[in-house]
Amino acid sequence: MVGPTSAHPQLPPTQEDERLDWLRLLRSRRVGVATFTRLLAEHGSARAALRALPAIARAAGVSDYAPCPEGVALAEYRAGLAQGARLLLRNDPAYPAALALLPDAPPLLWAFGDASLLQRSMVALVGARNASSLGLRMTRSLIEGLGDSGLVVVSGLARGIDTAAHRAALPIGTVAVMAGGVDQIYPPENADLAAEIGRRGLRLSEQPMGLDPQARHFPARNRIVSGLALGVIVVEAAERSGSLITARAAADQGREVLAVPGHPLDPRAAGCNLLLRDGATLVRSADDVLEALAPALARLPTGLAAAASQDPLARPTVPENADVLPAKFAPRLNQGARVDRPGHDRQSQRNRLPGLQPSGTLRDRVLDLLGPTPLAEDQLIRDLGRGAAALASVLTDLEIEGMIVRQPGGLLSRAA
Repeated sequence: MVGPTSAHPQLPPTQEDERLDWLRLLRSRRVGVATFTRLLAEHGSARAALRALPAIARAAGVSDYAPCPEGVALAEYRAGLAQGARLLLRNDPAYPAALALLPDAPPLLWAFGDASLLQRSMVALVGARNASSLGLRMTRSLIEGLGDSGLVVVSGLARGIDTAAHRAALPIGTVAVMAGGVDQIYPPENADLAAEIGRRGLRLSEQPMGLDPQARHFPARNRIVSGLALGVIVVEAAERSGSLITARAAADQGREVLAVPGHPLDPRAAGCNLLLRDGATLVRSADDVLEALAPALARLPTGLAAAASQDPLARPTVPENADVLPAKFAPRLNQGARVDRPGHDRQSQRNRLPGLQPSGTLRDRVLDLLGPTPLAEDQLIRDLGRGAAALASVLTDLEIEGMIVRQPGGLLSRAA
């Protein structure tokens, strides 16, 4: 016997229903960004793709396949709303248009804070976690110089250069792209900064609410950092570093790659110097950044209009984990910014996150801040936020050990 409600036509899905369907599809086993995009294009909606998934899995030889349960997706959705976050779909008007045009654009983004920042032009600024004093000052100087440009500053909330970039950019607008959920602050010492960004800027992530970041999440996070921006500025970077992964992603995405030169003997400058050798734009000040980005800024109104009107399902798809680089960056960036693939025996990297080690002793912080370029002892004291008396014995020990060199005029440098 047919129930009394069966004669009524099925109601069209609401916006909330569509968000839950997208969330379920993306969180389903073996469904990544490329697979999600393909399924959506082939079946017309996430709900239809969810219905088709078990049959698709059986055809591929996977038995007993079930999509992500409705309750799991609903729990994540409610947890995000309870935290005050907003779920952006790739076809939402609020979704950043520049990012939406990428073939591996995240289908979903959790946003916590001022989502209107995503409609403004952005520049990314990244660099070393163990940043030098000069690197931190250069970061602040660049952002101060960009203050009247209207650009929002994007970074990854890591220690060092990222932290300095976010702090300096709070008055003009900053977006922190998270490797874990937007509610999982990493590193923990940036909790206060992350809270301030939530009030005055924006925290953004494609990962589920409550997810602690894992090492494999950071390269994926980096493609969002570069994808949001017109260009990526690298202030300091070792020859093998996450910052070079972001630079590689920027080159792949057709973004400007810019780098601050450094002393040839400073390992923190090796990555930047290699980028410059291979064609990146040299940055001495904010004027160099604005000059390099001027063509992209001039094209922006047309480009954004096209992006906003483009059907998100019509974008080309690429195999997940594909590496496609412009020729001038490919040789060096592939060598210098390796992304570990599944199956590589890199146990030490799998089991710990980048930068997970404690910030270190005063001795370690002194060595981090010093490089081959001489630095005034007074400036070092200000950077450390410690009194001269607390620093004196550490400097003496390091000088005796041959780790630092005192130079005329109260200058200090790290021994070569």
